[in-house]
Amino acid sequence: MHCKTRKNWKRRVLSFRISKEDLPSVLRAIIIVCLLGKLFYDSWIGIIALSPLGFLYIRREQIRIRKDKKRKLGIQFKDAILSIAATQRAGYSAENAFGEAVHDMEMLHGKDADIVKELKRITQGLRNNLTLEEMLDAFARRADHADITEFAEIFRVAKRNGGNMTGIIADTADVIADKIETERQIHVIIAAKRLEAQIMEVVPLFIILYVGATNQGFFAPLYHSLFGVLFMSAALAVYLCAYLMTEKIIAIEV
Repeated sequence: MHCKTRKNWKRRVLSFRISKEDLPSVLRAIIIVCLLGKLFYDSWIGIIALSPLGFLYIRREQIRIRKDKKRKLGIQFKDAILSIAATQRAGYSAENAFGEAVHDMEMLHGKDADIVKELKRITQGLRNNLTLEEMLDAFARRADHADITEFAEIFRVAKRNGGNMTGIIADTADVIADKIETERQIHVIIAAKRLEAQIMEVVPLFIILYVGATNQGFFAPLYHSLFGVLFMSAALAVYLCAYLMTEKIIAIEV
């Protein structure tokens, strides 16, 4: 178990990469580390010592952004399969229905939407004589989304066994649509609570900043003594634990 945990940790470290889209997160991480180092230690040494927190913050932001993209792709996929199901009811084959869905998704989500790019890949693969099952499997691997993977598996089994494709796609589309709609409603409900949590996370820092600015030298005994450094380190640890607990509470998975 210990070896498995160590391997997972090494894999996460080695997979850590910073791209252009991470620049806002990098800037926020620098500001946060400098602010914490200034408020809790009033020292460049403290800022340097807290620099690993910046990397952890960037990593958490990368995970959050990836989850947001996956959630948006799931919503777009729901719209796509509903469009495909409607087109099939009009008499189109499954392959042609995917081609027609491209135009619907361009109007609904824009030409640069992820679902549009994926549907174009599927239609291009069909033109190159690849099967729809193969293209859906490839889409599911790229997306790494449970609903897309389930749809690809159901479609492959139904195609192999000669099932009623129109009915199967329609039923599957309804189930996935209900699930994603429930997830969207939960996301809207907790949005206000998430904002409240973010405000509460900033309040302690604002109090320290306000007291230090209005009472010069108030925190000096804590910044320039061993006891003070240990006390502020303990306070920072409590603050970070409270922050992680808050983030854990509002991170609801459907």
